Amino acid sequence: MSQMFIDAAFDSGNIDVIGIEGRTARLAIRRDNASDFFQWFHFRVCASAGEEVVLKLTGLNASAYPGGWPDYNACVSEDRDYWARAESTYDPDEDGGTLTIRYLPASDVCWFAYFAPYSMERHHDLIAETASCEGVDLVRLGTTLDGQPIDCLEMGEGDVQVWLYARQHPGETQAEWWIEGALECLTDPADPVARALRKACRIHIVPNCNPDGSRRGHLRTNAVGANLNREWADPTPERAPEVLAIRNRMDATGVDFAMDVHADEAIPAVFLAGFEGIPAWTEAQGEGYYRYQRILDRRTPDFQTKLGYPKAAAGRANLSMSTNQVAQRFGAVAMTLEMPYKDLADFPEPEQGWSPERCKLLGRECMAALVEWLETRAG
Repeated sequence: MSQMFIDAAFDSGNIDVIGIEGRTARLAIRRDNASDFFQWFHFRVCASAGEEVVLKLTGLNASAYPGGWPDYNACVSEDRDYWARAESTYDPDEDGGTLTIRYLPASDVCWFAYFAPYSMERHHDLIAETASCEGVDLVRLGTTLDGQPIDCLEMGEGDVQVWLYARQHPGETQAEWWIEGALECLTDPADPVARALRKACRIHIVPNCNPDGSRRGHLRTNAVGANLNREWADPTPERAPEVLAIRNRMDATGVDFAMDVHADEAIPAVFLAGFEGIPAWTEAQGEGYYRYQRILDRRTPDFQTKLGYPKAAAGRANLSMSTNQVAQRFGAVAMTLEMPYKDLADFPEPEQGWSPERCKLLGRECMAALVEWLETRAG
């Protein structure tokens, strides 16, 4: 095969081809619909094996988070199962900011993505497999603007209301990989972590809060350009039916502990963000968050507390964001978990970097940390 072809007309695909010369392509990432956000890419390259391909993603100085490109290596797979990293360099002075990806394919087709994709087909497989487990209820919370279902999996017999939800920002696929790991733990009848949590808690899990953005290949928004994590104060069915459906269910169940799972483009670390600055802040509520943070930090070297976001000043929290809204509305211990697109600065793994496998392992560690948190809470 002497030519190179690039395609992105599939679930979560995103790229525009500007031009191809030999084995070098100039590309551009499409913006989210009705939005200026762009950073997620996912495309297929068809080219003969054994000769390097050079892919130049241009115009990235205008992307959502230009700080995400330095020291970042693109994800690549030849079987769409195992995702490694391809050598990538960023030049802010080339063609409006250019990420150059170089890769020597071993077969005639390979896929590139900002992070390992989590397709809607895999999402439905996850829902089907989990819903078939004993003691698991599937609640269809509503539909998106594109007509997709908003799925919530519920399990457990206890009184502590736990909410875990992911992919408000659809390009943050790390979050649904994390959910898959957490669910594998929670549905294993032999796992002591699962047994303890399901005895003490009623657990509500939304694996994908933004199916429309996921399928459309968006970074951050839903079908009409709404950033769902800025819609929690006053969600409407016309703009953010996803948030409205989830928040309505929370109103019905109550919330004691909540984790909103995300990824950060620039910071090379796993970290938590809390709800400092909410009007109803109490030291006891805040200590519940900090105690969980300390437990998780002790449990896994993939988590740290040195890098993260600045804390909001007293009374200045943004209540349109879910963690702040849930903490304020329910008095819950709420938090946002952030994972990287880059590798961890202080615990790197060069072949895969931060990967789906590490996301899933972190999911179980977070569940084990929750068991310990509940034990110390009761004490």
